Amino acid sequence: MLYLTRREGEAVIVNNEIEVRVLGVRGRTVRLGFRFPPDTTVLREELFEQIRRANEEAATAGRSLAGAVARKGPKEDR
Repeated sequence: MLYLTRREGEAVIVNNEIEVRVLGVRGRTVRLGFRFPPDTTVLREELFEQIRRANEEAATAGRSLAGAVARKGPKEDR
């Protein structure tokens, strides 16, 4: 992980296209501003983790379902 020190009004640029600027500091709270391309996805960490867990659960359920169908075998024509 990279650690940087920035003062209010200062910014860092990521990949020549994402700007992260310190807008204000009040006590232990820091306000950040972001400028990024319109096709960039930005999520709060807790939402990102919730989506990741849901995707993992869906993938696990899909593998279980695929295994059950494979064990059952193909349907015979009647």
